[in-house]
Amino acid sequence: MPNGAAHRDDGRPILQKLDQRINELIEALYPDERTRPGYARLAKEIGETTGGSISGTYLWELATGKKRNITLGQLDVLAEFFGVAPEYFLNEEVHQRVNAQLALATALRNAKIRSIALRADGLSPASLDALLTMVNEARKMQNLQSISRSEADATENPE
Repeated sequence: MPNGAAHRDDGRPILQKLDQRINELIEALYPDERTRPGYARLAKEIGETTGGSISGTYLWELATGKKRNITLGQLDVLAEFFGVAPEYFLNEEVHQRVNAQLALATALRNAKIRSIALRADGLSPASLDALLTMVNEARKMQNLQSISRSEADATENPE
């Protein structure tokens, strides 16, 4: 690609995926689509929370991929609002690590998952391994996607 632009695995420049990354953050922060704010309200919340300025229309254009001309200052405002490093938008490794952490946070919203995690605290390493084996087998029985070791590790080493 020209000018040595940073690229994702699919060959597209990272900023061409800015829309995807913004939408991932919106969905993580507002998982219930029925109560998710529109772009105008979200832009207002961003301004109130960060003191930065971004219009609802411009946020919509970024989130739908219609615009990609974002400044570093605007990236900083979005990063501050969503609680991620600005590199989330520009660095694939940071993006993947944050997404793994977001998946964990989303899972922990479930009271039963939190209960299992709390009850597992203090168990011996052998007991934890047995518990992991049972969970992995249950996921297989229900035809759920397996969780790779690298995905699990990404949540253990936050920056």
